[in-house]
Amino acid sequence: MDHSAHHAGTAHDHNTHEGHADHAAHLGGHTHAGASWSTAAKATLHCLTGCAIGEILGMVIGTALLWGNAPTMVLAITLAFLFGYSFTLFAVRRAGLDFKTAIKVALAADTVSIAVMELVDNAIIALTPGAMDAHLSEGLFWSALLGGFAVAFLITTPVNKWMIGRGKGHAVVHAYH
Repeated sequence: MDHSAHHAGTAHDHNTHEGHADHAAHLGGHTHAGASWSTAAKATLHCLTGCAIGEILGMVIGTALLWGNAPTMVLAITLAFLFGYSFTLFAVRRAGLDFKTAIKVALAADTVSIAVMELVDNAIIALTPGAMDAHLSEGLFWSALLGGFAVAFLITTPVNKWMIGRGKGHAVVHAYH
């Protein structure tokens, strides 16, 4: 396909020209119609950092309080969302947004990303034999958790790439950097 002819036209509907967005992404550039893999990976890593801190903290607290699996997972997932949102919230607050707007931006930027990450990560922990009952001092616990995060990163990155390419997710945050 002759891309120069494709780009020379007037405004076009990006929903029907996904090849255009993919072409821009393959070139490493980013337009509002496509996000680079690098941008998506950075957004996912940013999200993963907050999720990991919250989730590990929740597991440590739940274990220390001798809670069962269900309440510990609820606490871990709640803290994963809280820390995931807080990273974005602090970044956009530093950029000058008022608190109410910053919360809206954080919710818009991170909700899908954190939800996908937590769903994948927790599913892997739940499906790993013995991982749910492993203690914090056991290698099985940490290998299931870290393996879950690794798989979640691989699954969430394309989701973030797709969302950023459509002006959603972390694209909302980039407007304030």
